[in-house]
Amino acid sequence: MTYLNTEFLQSELSKPFVLPEGAVEHFNTYGYVKLKDVLSAELLSHYDSVITDLVFSLNKLTKPMEERTTYERAFLQVMNLWRESDEVKDFVFSARLAKIAADLLQVNGVRLYHDQALYKESSGGITPWHADQFYWPLSSPKTVTVWIPLQKTEMEMGPLAFAEKSHHVEIGRDLEISDESEAIMATQLKQFEVSEAPFDLGEVSFHAGWLFHRAGPNSSGRPRKVMTMIYMDQEQKIVQPRNEYQHADWETWLLSKPVGGAADSELNPVLFAY
Repeated sequence: MTYLNTEFLQSELSKPFVLPEGAVEHFNTYGYVKLKDVLSAELLSHYDSVITDLVFSLNKLTKPMEERTTYERAFLQVMNLWRESDEVKDFVFSARLAKIAADLLQVNGVRLYHDQALYKESSGGITPWHADQFYWPLSSPKTVTVWIPLQKTEMEMGPLAFAEKSHHVEIGRDLEISDESEAIMATQLKQFEVSEAPFDLGEVSFHAGWLFHRAGPNSSGRPRKVMTMIYMDQEQKIVQPRNEYQHADWETWLLSKPVGGAADSELNPVLFAY
């Protein structure tokens, strides 16, 4: 474990990142963008240890891999780690990362929807094709997820793959992540180019809420450790939940704030604003 002082960590997490030329256009056109050298190796090593300890202490999925569903085989999933650790809160609330989200969405500020650690175990299976916003009772597509590998992520570890431009069409938007979504969307998405490539250490991706994406299995013999944060336009409104998952999200991440009102519960602070 790399121990770094708080001043160093906070300095890096707050320092603005200058988007490369064409990044916003790429995000708008293709629904995602990958950015190199966003976070240092030293910072990632530090948070690898901190987040991993929390994931394995809070994880409740303990049954053998062969007894799990496809979704359960995809990853260990632990949400809102920022509420469990002040140190992780500094990471999740990073102004550096939130500013990138605001710039890509072309909004004046972003709120946190929630964070989640996604750890694909060494024998973990595929993450089926899906679009995240199926789960969110939000009025606007102005949402984005940052996907932060805590290690260099080669192909055998199951890096994220993106169906380019799929956020522009309204297909598969009623599908939960499942064997069914994988089978149906594998056919439906043949009209789209799929981008799948390793992630260097320090490289992160941002993808739109309605962009279809998946990940392959992890055959590396090592866990694929990823931290994510979901950002939304600070002006985002809550809509009537359209499925049981959105209803659960409305209660859990939005604290049942009024439908039609702002998505501004105490769990949804503004992380960056101009």
